[in-house]
Amino acid sequence: MSSTITSTPTSSPSGTSTRTLSSTLPATATHRFAARRTGAPALAPGLAANWIRLCPLSALEVERGRAALVGEEQVALFLLADGDVRAVDNHDPYSGANVISRGIVGSRGNRPTIASPMHKQVFDLRSGVSVETRGKEVRRLRVWPVRTLDGELYVLRGGAR
Repeated sequence: MSSTITSTPTSSPSGTSTRTLSSTLPATATHRFAARRTGAPALAPGLAANWIRLCPLSALEVERGRAALVGEEQVALFLLADGDVRAVDNHDPYSGANVISRGIVGSRGNRPTIASPMHKQVFDLRSGVSVETRGKEVRRLRVWPVRTLDGELYVLRGGAR
């Protein structure tokens, strides 16, 4: 099961900027997150312009994908059993569908992986490279650097190039 986390900037009557995060889960488990930028953990000024706060780390479930909308791009988020968080494009380069967050988390040796739910190609969550192509050419997912600060999850704007 996966969900979608959407980040929407708004401004309050007092003029402070806020960011509303909503996580779309099954109807019985819908959550809404609202966080004021002024009340959020402070990032260094040089980092603040490049890192986007998505959600509380507690919004992620171990080895369950979450899809986040960053601008107009979909990012698949994964909290691994060892506490590591990984983020890659949600767009499956083999099927063309935005489904990676619905894939199966696993490993190949010591590499954390995600298997696409469409055609079962397997991608390394650290590099984004397909490690099992199912007879197709090697493709990759863009990797989004992540960081956590005071229980909040941030991704680097634009992901890795």
